[in-house]
Amino acid sequence: MSTRTIKAQLVDIWNRKIRPAAIHIAEGQIKGIHDIPSSECDTAGFIMPGFIDSHVHVESSMLVPAEFARLAVVHGTVGTVSDPHEIANVCGIEGVHYMIRNGKTVPFKFCFGAPSCVPATIFETAGASINADQVEELLSLNEIGYLSEMMNFPGVLHQDPEVMQKIAAAKKFSKPVDGHAPGLRGEDAQKYIAAGISTDHECFTAEEALDKLNLGMKILIREGSAARNFDALIGLMHEHYERMMFCSDDKHPDSLAVGHINQLCARAVAKGIDVFKVLQAACINPVEHYQMPIGLLRVGDPADFIIVKDLNEFQVSATYINGEMVAENGQTLIRAGQPDIINQFDAEPRLPSDFMVPYNGESSIPVIEALDGQLITNRLNLEPTVRDRQIVADPSKDILKIAVINRYQQAPVALAFIRNIGLQHGAIASTVAHDSHNIVAVGADDESLCRAVNLLIEQRGGVSAVGLGEESVLPLPVAGLMSDRDGYAVASAYTDIDRMAKDRLGCKVTAPFMTLSFMALLVIPHLKLSDKGLFDGDSFSFV
Repeated sequence: MSTRTIKAQLVDIWNRKIRPAAIHIAEGQIKGIHDIPSSECDTAGFIMPGFIDSHVHVESSMLVPAEFARLAVVHGTVGTVSDPHEIANVCGIEGVHYMIRNGKTVPFKFCFGAPSCVPATIFETAGASINADQVEELLSLNEIGYLSEMMNFPGVLHQDPEVMQKIAAAKKFSKPVDGHAPGLRGEDAQKYIAAGISTDHECFTAEEALDKLNLGMKILIREGSAARNFDALIGLMHEHYERMMFCSDDKHPDSLAVGHINQLCARAVAKGIDVFKVLQAACINPVEHYQMPIGLLRVGDPADFIIVKDLNEFQVSATYINGEMVAENGQTLIRAGQPDIINQFDAEPRLPSDFMVPYNGESSIPVIEALDGQLITNRLNLEPTVRDRQIVADPSKDILKIAVINRYQQAPVALAFIRNIGLQHGAIASTVAHDSHNIVAVGADDESLCRAVNLLIEQRGGVSAVGLGEESVLPLPVAGLMSDRDGYAVASAYTDIDRMAKDRLGCKVTAPFMTLSFMALLVIPHLKLSDKGLFDGDSFSFV
């Protein structure tokens, strides 16, 4: 490894100072730091610890870990707390090992978790399951840093033996347990936290987050491609910065190509949050909480750091990991690789008649109301549009048909209706469909729905858009979740299909495919659709 000395303005987050310093690097470590006169600084900008995404599903970037890293380092991200829950729902424990293996092919510091809820519920068909013994097996590995988000909070509250065994395994190896408890308040929140749950990234309001902070939990401010809670929670950072972090949760490739945690830091500073508080949340808190092997610009630490042009926009000039430059001036220096393919897909082509909904005299039907920028949905009861004794999609009323198709075995198509997606023509479909990743599609007519779905079946996974005589598909052959192509090429292809969905087909949500991917996420209220039917997330039962 090379030896180098960097002389720049050092951002000392620990002591809340900025001072000119020489940082001596050898053998991948910080060997010395000493103060120098400002006149001796030979590097423009500020040197500081790298950014950490404190909760992300790498799979949602549609990139394998190595490609995610290639894009993320450009924005100063040196590590992630990565929950491989998505691939685990498709490929089981082998999917987790796949992510670890692929992540090791690049100089980037992934802290993977042991998925706690595979399958997420019994109300959908997943491709695999991971039991408590397998969770303990994963937690024994050095590459696994924590127990991933415990979405089964009812299981915690009622002390389900399997759930409690998983939490006990994390405690056995002194590894933290991530939470997932949207809307949980009062005594239930207290009981959930007391079981050993240490974080939550699902707070919708400042009041909910403050309650959980006061009960000892650490709160993650999430700003992803679909779910965005930054504006609701950022004001809490003035007083609670020592127990807050930033995360994306789900980040699509086009937005990852533009920015990452650096964008959240810039927005926080623009909101008037003290820059040292912002950087503690973005750089230090995740490393300490998850005991990540990431340097924080101290003598003896791994030489993981970034150089930014200023402390307002956080535009990154260079990123170093283990003393080696991995990005410079907007260009990644990590070489692209060719990932292996792992998948589980068994679905036969469909017919338009599979998407018909018979009319049985209903005066109203339950309709999912999608909310832009939120994972939660509402339940509406609306008058159906009927044609030839069939309930049909009606774009003029913004009522579209939604379908979920089991991709692991042959089964009938699950059908319902949805509002606020806004398609005027055609259909969109995806095999990125949390949590079980069956095929989910929304369309303005049955023929388009069928074609969008069949395009994905032909490719064994991906995202598609169909309408007005056009077809577009982005193949995702790795578990039906991730591409095997260069990350920037994937980002460009995703931008094109996203634009088609919005500009050509009329979709009005900010992130059509990300929003679509959450319409089968049963653990988030209020109304969702699984491959087994329409599901009420409040009563945890089928409608």
